[in-house]
Amino acid sequence: LLGTRQTLLETFDGGNTWQQREIEAARDEGFNYRFQSISFSGDEGWIVGKPAILLHTNDGGKSWERIPLSAKLPGAPLVITALPGQPGQAELTTDQGAIYVTNNKAYTWSAAVMETVDATLNRTVSSGISGASYYEGSFSNIARSPNGDYVAVSSRGNFFMTWTAGQEYWLPHNRPAARRLQNMGWTPANQLWLSTRGGEVLINSKSGIQEEDYKSSGLNSRGFGILDVGFLNADIAYACGGSGSLFKSVDGGKSWKRDKATDNVAGNLYAIKFFKGNGFILG
Repeated sequence: LLGTRQTLLETFDGGNTWQQREIEAARDEGFNYRFQSISFSGDEGWIVGKPAILLHTNDGGKSWERIPLSAKLPGAPLVITALPGQPGQAELTTDQGAIYVTNNKAYTWSAAVMETVDATLNRTVSSGISGASYYEGSFSNIARSPNGDYVAVSSRGNFFMTWTAGQEYWLPHNRPAARRLQNMGWTPANQLWLSTRGGEVLINSKSGIQEEDYKSSGLNSRGFGILDVGFLNADIAYACGGSGSLFKSVDGGKSWKRDKATDNVAGNLYAIKFFKGNGFILG
């Protein structure tokens, strides 16, 4: 579990208790690092954070080493993914849409995207992408599918962009809802879901990112924004949002019912994650 001020917590009992882990390599006078993303492949793990920092472990997190990042890196690291296969492989994504891949423990990186998001939008703004001219230079959310595809929501929620391996640039898309986008992600069937700032959840009936046919799921959020959606399996899903809002679906997101388990939580629920059947909500 990651947080601000170099916070790293570890559990060995499914989340019932947590132990704090100190990372000496992240101690830097005058800097408080906000850890953004963590990923493991076997015992090899990676952490990225803001201000730009990259940490690596080979022993399941018992010890961490800091790996320098170039000052020319476009944007702040947002997502790190440990790639299966040979050791030392990882994929790094920044909030400006840069994607880099390494296969030698970050000694060298190769760019997977050849054009900046700004350049892409400047080139395609006349093609009818609503709100592209208001792009503020960064993404608010980026999600990676198990297949390696990406979806990213612009910081203002005006539109979203997708990228798949082999593309030289991100592809912009108009949002399929009147309200601005809050978050996007993937279902177990590799379908895109999206939530809006008005509390709506839509799911693409088509698999992948090539075709778009978004259907509203009829979630009644009582006006609260939906901040995240998490799937336990192909059928059971949960959606969370403002003022302790929690909703459950048992039909893959087609319909939702309010879950009153968090009614007494006086706060916003930001993220839902499932690990080996255990569910966690962060708020």
